[in-house]
Amino acid sequence: MSESIVVENVQKEFKIRFHRTIKQMSVAAARGQELSQTFNALEDVSFAVEQGESIGLMGLNGSGKSTLLKLINGIMRPDQGKVLTRGRISGLIATGAGFHPQLSGRENIFLNAAVLGMSDAETRRKFDDIVEFADVGRHLDSAVGHYSSGMFSRLGFSVAIHVDCDIFLADEVLAVGDKPFKRKCLERMQEIRKSGRTLFYVSHAAGSVRKMCDRVLVLEKGRLTYDGPVGPGIKHLKYDDAKGSGSQTDEEQSDDELGNDI
Repeated sequence: MSESIVVENVQKEFKIRFHRTIKQMSVAAARGQELSQTFNALEDVSFAVEQGESIGLMGLNGSGKSTLLKLINGIMRPDQGKVLTRGRISGLIATGAGFHPQLSGRENIFLNAAVLGMSDAETRRKFDDIVEFADVGRHLDSAVGHYSSGMFSRLGFSVAIHVDCDIFLADEVLAVGDKPFKRKCLERMQEIRKSGRTLFYVSHAAGSVRKMCDRVLVLEKGRLTYDGPVGPGIKHLKYDDAKGSGSQTDEEQSDDELGNDI
């Protein structure tokens, strides 16, 4: 079996600027105050994914999950180390990514599909299926700038899920949208999993990760602290303890129920 994703000793650094204008920076410099600060979103992260594996990427907010997905997708480049992928990549890594707010849903389907590498002919062939899955109804010809976050998610996920790809990336797909749509997303991702494509799934919902994934990666403050079976990975994050203590949000509990249902 060939490797689908290889991440070797990856580091990604960002800079936080404390002052926005030249005047603010000048005053701060005169007072001897710090102008900016750097931090490592990812630090020395290494792992490999075989073609056809279903990987759950977990971690608390700010642990570096979305940054890692953007590196795998090629949106960003690592400051150190390397990220190698094999085949065509698709997925939803940000709600509404690749959409133009002044264009209609119909126009954005073609725009977003082109960004994801689909030809015009391929998009036209799949257009009716994309529209049916998105289920935005009469809003299809409205500017997406007026869409709710749930409608953004519907349309974006629908386009991404219809791309013929080798690797599918999903970042918090279930963070927005109603329960029937979330269930439909999970069912479609199960189809991807069974088709032999690589699935890289970011979620806080332990139930759906258990159902969807063969293996879990856990990031903590930019470092990979766990790589192994799903159950122990969830315990490593103490998600089960959080659920038992009642600190888990209603949305996370709902997503866990969805994951256990599919």
